Amino acid sequence: MIAAVAAFAAQDGFSRYLAGTYNTLMIVMIRYWVFAAFVMFLALRRPEGVRSAIASTRLWAHFLRSVLLVSEIILIVWGYTKIGLIESHAVFAICPLLVVALSGPVLGEKLSWQRWAAVGTGVVGVLIILRPSSGVFSPWALLPLGAAVLFATYSVLTRLTTRGEPNFPSFFWPGVLGAGVMTVIGLGHWQPVLPFDWVLIAGYSALSVFSHWLLLKCYEVAEASSVQPFAYLQIVFVSIIGLTIYNEVLQTHVVFGAVIIVAAGIYALWHERGKSKAATL
Repeated sequence: MIAAVAAFAAQDGFSRYLAGTYNTLMIVMIRYWVFAAFVMFLALRRPEGVRSAIASTRLWAHFLRSVLLVSEIILIVWGYTKIGLIESHAVFAICPLLVVALSGPVLGEKLSWQRWAAVGTGVVGVLIILRPSSGVFSPWALLPLGAAVLFATYSVLTRLTTRGEPNFPSFFWPGVLGAGVMTVIGLGHWQPVLPFDWVLIAGYSALSVFSHWLLLKCYEVAEASSVQPFAYLQIVFVSIIGLTIYNEVLQTHVVFGAVIIVAAGIYALWHERGKSKAATL
């Protein structure tokens, strides 16, 4: 999991440069082309055969998830170019808590007051980062916040679509359908690419595949809930990249807000695991 989030952080570092140099839609489109090729390769290797592996009765839901994921990636990558990696990820850290909030009305899960308190605490952390009443609020900071809302909705719909259905179609279809959506909206924004930047795009694309492969391998040997706290290390890795490569500034209010959000997220996860263990005893 640590290797996976480090690879995702490196991928975000490439995103910041490439989307700041070329059109964001073009860069996301290329990323999706490679990711679609990756999931199709995995489908071909499935022992039950391609048709059985990707069969789904919920293609409409997978298309909706694809649109949500495409929109989320565009917003977060755009955010990198406007407010930097550190602040974008600090705000985006609210995403797991938004998943908690949405799991009640969408999935019908019963939420305790402790989990609602964690969500509220996370919102306070976001407000500390954004400083909406300070006079220095940047509307660009709403990009990673919007991305967090979209990805939380995508995550909850993923849980919904995997009820009574294998996990692989929910992984395959967003990659393939997302590539189709991005081709439609991104191809008209194609720009000439410098020769050396093709090397960076190749590295960026390879990291996109490698990070997802690491995550899949992680989930093959460990429960998602047991390794989820390590996902917050992505903020640390991204901060190192932002500070050393892009000369970003680590502001005190961003650190303070991010610590509050991460602490609230870990508490919500710990509380959920505690309830799950109690239910099995």
